[in-house]
Amino acid sequence: MTDAVSDNSAASPSLNILAQYVKDFSFENPGAPRSLQARDKAPAINISVNVNANPLSETDFDVILSLNAEAKDGDKMLFNAELAYGGVFRVTGFPQEHMLPVLFIECPRLLFPFARQIISDATRNGGFPPLMIDPIDFAQMFSQRMAEEQVKAKVQAN
Repeated sequence: MTDAVSDNSAASPSLNILAQYVKDFSFENPGAPRSLQARDKAPAINISVNVNANPLSETDFDVILSLNAEAKDGDKMLFNAELAYGGVFRVTGFPQEHMLPVLFIECPRLLFPFARQIISDATRNGGFPPLMIDPIDFAQMFSQRMAEEQVKAKVQAN
């Protein structure tokens, strides 16, 4: 009876973070100190997000969350922050059809608060108010990415 329980627990889904790290990071403040002067209106801030995952072994995956935040006042760049924040995840016991959602939704969801804090600290240390990036809907991002992949596959098939 104990064997059945241990077999069952071995098959139960598990997601563990083995490591987190900054892969690449850049903060540019090209107009300093002029860019730090008070302004009449808030700058235009553009934030882009990307997620990539690469297998390291049968159960371990390297997931990279890339955030790029650029602030402009008209055509002048005030700051540009680029961060590639990674995590090594051990993923076991999930059915194959759930692997992509785990890697592209759950893993970046776990990494995001740490990446957000790095961007916030960098903008504050650069002389600007801390940039607090709004929470990201990784499930919606994943659905959109899968829809784009399906369109690409149909186009290539024709």
